Amino acid sequence: MRPPNLRRLLRGVASLTAIALLPLLGAHPVSAAPAAAGLQQVTGFGSNPGNLQMFAYTPDGVPAGAPLVVALHGCTQSANAYYANSGWARYADLWGFDVVFPQTTSANNALSCFGWFDPADSTRGRGEAASVVQMVEYAKQTYGSDARRVYVTGLSAGGGMTADLLAAYPDVFAGGSVASGLPAQCATSQAAASGCQTGPQKLSPSQWGDKVRASYPGWTGPWPRVAIWQGTSDYTVYPANATALRDQWTDVWGIGQTPSRTETLPGSTTRSVYEDASGQPAVETYSVAGMGHGLPVDPGSGAGQCGATAAYFLDTICSTYHTGLFWGLDGDTPGGGDGLPAPAGLKVTGVTDTGASLAWNAVGGAASYTVYRDGVKVATTTATSFTDSGLTAGTSYRWTVAAAGPDGTAGAVSAAVTATTSGGTAPARCFTATNYAHVTAGRAHTSGGHAYANGSNQDMGLYNVFVTHTLRESPTGHFVIADSGCQAGSS
Repeated sequence: MRPPNLRRLLRGVASLTAIALLPLLGAHPVSAAPAAAGLQQVTGFGSNPGNLQMFAYTPDGVPAGAPLVVALHGCTQSANAYYANSGWARYADLWGFDVVFPQTTSANNALSCFGWFDPADSTRGRGEAASVVQMVEYAKQTYGSDARRVYVTGLSAGGGMTADLLAAYPDVFAGGSVASGLPAQCATSQAAASGCQTGPQKLSPSQWGDKVRASYPGWTGPWPRVAIWQGTSDYTVYPANATALRDQWTDVWGIGQTPSRTETLPGSTTRSVYEDASGQPAVETYSVAGMGHGLPVDPGSGAGQCGATAAYFLDTICSTYHTGLFWGLDGDTPGGGDGLPAPAGLKVTGVTDTGASLAWNAVGGAASYTVYRDGVKVATTTATSFTDSGLTAGTSYRWTVAAAGPDGTAGAVSAAVTATTSGGTAPARCFTATNYAHVTAGRAHTSGGHAYANGSNQDMGLYNVFVTHTLRESPTGHFVIADSGCQAGSS
């Protein structure tokens, strides 16, 4: 357990200096309110070669051995802005983990951007990247964070630095999430940064992967599991970066660029999953139709809702929730990995319009099993099977299971299974975007310089960012041009 005197120290009152500059290569000013009591500055975490500031959110009751998340803000944002708006604090409370919020300032960069484009800051053992890793080491020593479950996420410039950190320190980070960000080592100078934002080099997957492999020569794995979030209407960091990120990390994992499966999520979001050789998700892309530059949030009190809207925190879907699920942070016990091993063999044995039946293998020493649906506990049972009821027809759900001992301590959470209930007709959905964005989001494809709607194969005109169409989807995966009017929800 972590020392109680340090916990009290971290619960002391702290404040953050407000920043009101232009966010990363955008146009909206951001003002950071004073820090809430829960976010505390930490000093003396190391030699700090990158001249960063460390802030931490450490919920009460989180034991040693819990996961650690490092969350990097965008340009001219602050640690407090990310803490207040991203939703990470909510899930730290709910699922039991600590969060470190590094902060850079105008002393490092005129717009307070992390130096994702500067080898003096973005490579192993140097500058800001080294400072972030020192924060991780401090958290491991002080909070008792589990070295096997350290994750990093970031928005925009913070997303670019996230990719660099994953490449330079695959021995530190088990996973990452890049939101509206850049591929690892896309640029190696500030002059080249804008070119990456509007259109990264047209490299093959292996060439992108080589940039990761060169960041820590000799490392053979395991590699971090990477989530990639991108709005299709982002004209600050163009969607081509999400494609390059996907190519980069699927190549590093040695898997193809064709998704193992594609799913529809709230907020007009398409998730594409790229599984490793064992069938576990290694890379996931989340394409948010019509969203501009920012971090997807979804204010509300629902289990899958989080965050607050602000400049570059955009009301679409709670990316933090889905990223947490991807990383496996959604255990019943804080830290979710202590105690009994994860049940193996979880499978869906049947579905109806309103229910799904699950079964799994028994775990030695287990007194009961906890079932989670979409990261939320729905039942405790002593059997190795369960029927989940009260579901919505024609809807996709995700389940995991954890075993608990006689004292009620839950162990590791199983690998997830997904299934769609039978019945129901998915309502039509409408998407208005450029041809480029439609192709990037998987609603259209290209041939001979033109874009064609998937399903109907209608010619949409030149494949570029200037031609815009509205596409109507019904049934799922079948798109038709609906420029004259699109009625979502009709069939």
